[in-house]
Amino acid sequence: MRHRSVADLMTPTAVSVQPGTPFKEIARLLDEYGITAVPVVDAEDRPVGVVSEADLLRRHTAKDGPSTAEAMMSSPVFVARPSWTAVEAARLMERHHVKRLPVVDADGRLIGVLSRSDLLQLFLRRDRAIQEEILEDVVTRILGLSPASLHIDVAEGRVTLSGTLPRKGVGPIFVRLCEDVDGVVEVVDRLTYEEDGENGNGAGAEGRGQEQGR
Repeated sequence: MRHRSVADLMTPTAVSVQPGTPFKEIARLLDEYGITAVPVVDAEDRPVGVVSEADLLRRHTAKDGPSTAEAMMSSPVFVARPSWTAVEAARLMERHHVKRLPVVDADGRLIGVLSRSDLLQLFLRRDRAIQEEILEDVVTRILGLSPASLHIDVAEGRVTLSGTLPRKGVGPIFVRLCEDVDGVVEVVDRLTYEEDGENGNGAGAEGRGQEQGR
């Protein structure tokens, strides 16, 4: 089961600015590229900050007027690695209350930007793709179960599991693995177990009847 990585979701860097880039040039770039923020990089192309539309507006309304990227940028800058999972990146965004992360290579040089909207792409996966991953990776490859005894229904990222499993202990593991599949919003457990029939109502009722007849 392969989680999509930051490299899969990020937008390759099309634009960045230097610390000395002036206010008007940054505003022009945001408008030209249809973006809401731009990384600020040093002479070695390593991120040192981020300038957003909000930063431009704050500077524009300040008494000292427009300035350079270095004066307006948010810093320190939090970065992601291309090999990270989407979950790792999302947790860093949440921890530091940022909406986007510059993505850097092994040398710390800028190679892309990951935004919250990029992460939302995970939840736009086709239901069919989610269903196939659960059947092929979770059911068959990881748990070694027969798909014939199970039914996986996926609608708008909501997964409903039904059918029969051999043991109750498998159920929580199955549900947890499904929750970890990219694009899954919720998992509904409607599973039954073979041991219920062997040790529960079936065998138990028969045993009670024999005892009462003695």
